[in-house]
Amino acid sequence: MATWQGPPPSISCELLGVEGEICSTPGAQLCSHELGIRIPRPLGHGPSRFIPEKETIQVGNEDAMMHALFADSFTTLGRLDNVTLVMVFHPQYLESFLKTQHYLLQMDGPLPLHYRHYIGIMAAARHQCSYLVNLHVNDFLHVGGDPKWLNGLENAPQKLQNLGELNKMLAHRPWLITKEHIEQLLKTEENSWSLAELIHAVVLLTHYHSLASFTFGCGISPEIDCEGGHTFRPPSVSNYCICDITNGYHGVDEIHASPTGSVPSTESVCEVEALMEKMKQLQECRDEEEASQEEMATRFEREKRESMFVCSSEDEESAPTRDVSRHFEDTSYGYKDFSRHGMHVPTFRVQDYSWEDHGYSLVNRLYPDVGQLLDEKFHIAYNLTYNTMAMHKDVDTSMLRRAIWNYIHCMFGIRYDDYDYGEINQLLDRSFKVYIKTVVCTPEKTTKRMYDSFWRQFEHSEKVHVNLLLVEARMQAELLYALRAITRYMT
Repeated sequence: MATWQGPPPSISCELLGVEGEICSTPGAQLCSHELGIRIPRPLGHGPSRFIPEKETIQVGNEDAMMHALFADSFTTLGRLDNVTLVMVFHPQYLESFLKTQHYLLQMDGPLPLHYRHYIGIMAAARHQCSYLVNLHVNDFLHVGGDPKWLNGLENAPQKLQNLGELNKMLAHRPWLITKEHIEQLLKTEENSWSLAELIHAVVLLTHYHSLASFTFGCGISPEIDCEGGHTFRPPSVSNYCICDITNGYHGVDEIHASPTGSVPSTESVCEVEALMEKMKQLQECRDEEEASQEEMATRFEREKRESMFVCSSEDEESAPTRDVSRHFEDTSYGYKDFSRHGMHVPTFRVQDYSWEDHGYSLVNRLYPDVGQLLDEKFHIAYNLTYNTMAMHKDVDTSMLRRAIWNYIHCMFGIRYDDYDYGEINQLLDRSFKVYIKTVVCTPEKTTKRMYDSFWRQFEHSEKVHVNLLLVEARMQAELLYALRAITRYMT
């Protein structure tokens, strides 16, 4: 079952407007063109626009653990979606991710199933992520959701409309969330949320905001049954059966595949060596002397201030299309650096409110087991390592992983008192910072050029690994602000 590569079950002859069954077996006696059936084929090559298909893990070549994950994903989702096919570079994380997402969407919980998928649509739409919106529109209808709600947020129940303000702040400016916002949701008489429902909604919103970051950050291709994911035009290759293409036998890839195995450039090899040398020097400095608390605070403020000026030359305002923007209000509301224009937001000190000491227990108390699932996912992403860097083995990458995680939290104003933020500028160059900030704050603006320009000699699996750190650090940052506001309301 897990080796199936054709169109997902949702692509049926009813969708194609013909009668009979789709030819789904290689070597079938009758081809689609002989039967007069128009069968879609993928527009792209592989699950990611950024990663050559030959460098992804091919279905049928996976190991036992990956095979089990593919089987679970297929059973749960009815497809092997492209997010899974990219995330499987890191099977330990994928297992935790799928388990958490399954629990949030399908297991017992405070919110009805159709609400869960609609909230997923609202969250993904904030970043114009049509990939996730399309998937959850289908799921929303499948579980009995009212099609009228899909005509725009104003057609959904007032209770969901009331969630719009929290959705946009969480997605773009979570540092602005206060206990008053929480109170408005919990005390709106007939359309009020319970605390348990609100926790479920907050976790869903943060899950899909961060998953939109992964989708854009890894260049996830549209699914074959979604807009932009297929074409009915036959391939321009003679003597090639379209049945093979629809079943995953992409012979045309030999013509269109990106070249791989190119010789490493001296510049990019030096880039890796220089990064490893900086890590070594920083470790030696740590061992010799430790900066004072005052100096650490100064370095944090400096890094936070400098992060405001990290932007891409490709950074342009893009208006969301009507098809996606109808699922949220105030389409002009987006990410703003919280220190711009003289606006001051107090630094969020993790020592005062942390996931481990405060957020975890609050989530687990109001939405049992979810706190544990999230905690496991955070820890796997933060600690995941294969002790490699590009072509080097037996490397301790903990310093680099911590710098990435803490830089993301720094952009959100979150400070760790025991971390020297001077390390960030040593370890993360400008092109990498541009990529991180874009994927985390305005993921819809991520380009292949940004993806290609950082860590040029690293494997694609390592760049996907970076995206897992970005996803989880972003989700935790959003959760910290929301959960702190809920805690303040409760006390």
